[in-house]
Amino acid sequence: MTAAIRFDPIRLPPGAQALRAQVRRFVQDEIAAGTFDPRASGMGRGYNLEFSRKVGARGWIGMTWPKKYGGGERSYLERYVVTEEFSAANAPVRAHFVADRQSGPLLLKYASERIKAEVLPRIARGECCFCIGMSEPGSGSDLFAARTRAVKVGGGWRVNGAKVWTTEAHHADYMIGLFRTSAPTRENRRHGLTQFLVDMTWPGISVNPILDMSGRHDFNEVVFADCFVPDEYLLGAVDLAWQQATSELAYERSGPERFLETAYVLFDLLGVLGARPEPREAEGIGRLAAQLHVLRRMSVSVAGMLAQGKEPVLEASIVKDLGTVWEQALPSRARDLAAFAEKDSLFEEHLAYATNIAPKLTIQGGTTEVLRGIIARGLGLR
Repeated sequence: MTAAIRFDPIRLPPGAQALRAQVRRFVQDEIAAGTFDPRASGMGRGYNLEFSRKVGARGWIGMTWPKKYGGGERSYLERYVVTEEFSAANAPVRAHFVADRQSGPLLLKYASERIKAEVLPRIARGECCFCIGMSEPGSGSDLFAARTRAVKVGGGWRVNGAKVWTTEAHHADYMIGLFRTSAPTRENRRHGLTQFLVDMTWPGISVNPILDMSGRHDFNEVVFADCFVPDEYLLGAVDLAWQQATSELAYERSGPERFLETAYVLFDLLGVLGARPEPREAEGIGRLAAQLHVLRRMSVSVAGMLAQGKEPVLEASIVKDLGTVWEQALPSRARDLAAFAEKDSLFEEHLAYATNIAPKLTIQGGTTEVLRGIIARGLGLR
C-alpha cells in the first residue's frame, strides 16, 4: 500500500514571529544570569529542572494542549518557534522536552481522565520528566521485534524484560513503555504490542547508565523484573499499539531538534571564517546554509500538517533521515572549510564533541536504515 509524500508550503504566521522575540529575550536573560552556557561543549540541552519550571511558568510547555490540563491551546507553529529557539541556543530542556513533544499528546489521546488530570498539569508546569521505552537489546530500532513482555494478572500486568537507549531514564518520573502482550501473527508482525504509562519509582525497575564516546550520560538500559503495572495505566487498545507508536513518532522525528543538535559547529565556523571568507569557504558555508534552510522548511511543513490533524509519518521520517545525515556530516565539513583559518581551542573542542556524539544521532528517533525502510514502504518499493 502506497501513500503520497507531500510537504505543504507552510509559513510561520506573524503571531509566531512575535513569540520568537519573546523567547529569544528569555533565552538571552537566562544566559546572562548564568543559567546555562550555550557554548559549553556537552552542556547543551542538558537536564535543568529549574529552567524547565521557568519555561512552564511562561506557558511554553504543553502549548497546544487544552487549558483544562494546564495547556495553552496555542498552535503547533507557535510551539515550533519555541522549540527552534531553544534548540539553536542549546538550552537545557531535557527535563521537559520528551513529555512536551510526544508523551503528553499520547496521554491526551489514550490515558484515563484521572491520569490526564494528574500528570498533564505537572508536565505543563515543567515538573515532570518522561522517557520513552521502545528500543530493546538485540532489536535496535525495529520496534516490532520487542520482546519485553507484559502478562495479564489480577488488577494489572506483570512486566519482564529490558529497554535500551532510553534517554534520561535516570531522571524520568514516567516512561511510555511499549511491551509485548501477545505473539505477532503470520499476517501482521506488528500485532501484539501494547503501550503503558510506567511510574519509574515502582518496584522491579532498575536503570543502568550507557555512556557515549564523550563520556556523557544521556542513554540508559532499563530492566523490568516482575514490575506490576495497574490496569489504569494501560494506554489505548491492547495489542494494537503499533498504530499509536507510529503516530507518536511523527512528533519525535520531525522537529528542529532533529537537525540542530550539532548546529553550534556551523555557528562556530562562521566566527572562525569571519565576515570576509575566501571563495571556497563562502561556497561551503552557502551549501550548508541552503541545506539547513531546506530541512527547516520541511520541518515547518510537518508541524503545519500536525496542526491540521494529519499524521505525516513518511514526511517526518524523511526529515529525521536527512537531518541526521546533515548533523553527522557537519563536523567533518566544518573541519575542511576551516583548515587554513585561525582556530580557537573551543572550536576544536566542539568539533571533537560533535564527532564523538555522531553515532548516537542515528539511534535516537530511529536508525537511518529503519527510516529508509519506512519511506520505501510508503513509496511502494518494498
